[in-house]
Amino acid sequence: MTALHFDDADVRRLLPLETLLPAMRRALVDLSAGRIVQPLRSVVDLPGDAGFLFLKPAVTGDALATKLITLIPGNAARGLPTLLATIVLMDPATGRTLATMDGTWITELRTAAVSAVAADAIVPSGPKVVAMLGSGALARSHALAMRAVRPVTELRVWSRDPANVARCAAEVGGVACATAEQAVRGADIVCTVTNATDPVLKGAWLKPGAFVAAVGAPRPSWRELDDDAMRHVVIADSRHSAEHEAGDVMLSGATVAAEIGEILAGTAAAPPPGTTVVFKALGQAVEDAVSARLVYDAALAERAAAGGRA
Repeated sequence: MTALHFDDADVRRLLPLETLLPAMRRALVDLSAGRIVQPLRSVVDLPGDAGFLFLKPAVTGDALATKLITLIPGNAARGLPTLLATIVLMDPATGRTLATMDGTWITELRTAAVSAVAADAIVPSGPKVVAMLGSGALARSHALAMRAVRPVTELRVWSRDPANVARCAAEVGGVACATAEQAVRGADIVCTVTNATDPVLKGAWLKPGAFVAAVGAPRPSWRELDDDAMRHVVIADSRHSAEHEAGDVMLSGATVAAEIGEILAGTAAAPPPGTTVVFKALGQAVEDAVSARLVYDAALAERAAAGGRA
């Protein structure tokens, strides 16, 4: 059988958020339970400080996949996403390539879905004010995902580029903020989805009991959160990844209290209500493998249904 190929439009059609959310819950539980084979990602520095190439393999029960991601900050000026990705999905039994697919939407949506799963496990129910530090693709997908798990009464957007902030706020039905502090003060949920290498979020701005989805800063020397923010309870998608890849954790000396998969499985207790929590997510390869398998299976089902109607 010839390997299938799915472009960005295919992936967006075949991978809805409502399917992805429960799949990410299961993937995070399996990761913490040791049922996933997943080494730390490899990182290649591109010449001339152009950016980075990340390689992320994982094996699950029914998927063997590798994602190749480029992070090119200069792409914003070119009108291109700063993150671009391709996923190769293989049969774990035979190694045969099943499909290749554009990984852009998978990266955007599964990252936001994991933040939403963590928020759903930790943030008390009820209407919430959400702040986005960052105005790119991940801010847009996080707005979608957070609204799927909590009623959002106000969504605030800030980044260093006022024009991008205005566009993003208009697209997500949010409020453009002139400063990061203005966005964060009083917010119940704060999502840091930036390319920052130095802190953009100060712990002094956080209200007691806030939940921070710390998504950026995937390198040991990069930060999004200052030391005051990192003194709060820290939950990670992967303790090992956070302790070896996340500058926010490594440079602050923070201790990872638990993995979100442990909390979801009930093997670790969720922080008590009113606790300020930082959820540090590095973006795990298993999330990409599971997402790619969902796309592939949805495509097979779609083709079978079309054949059945013929």
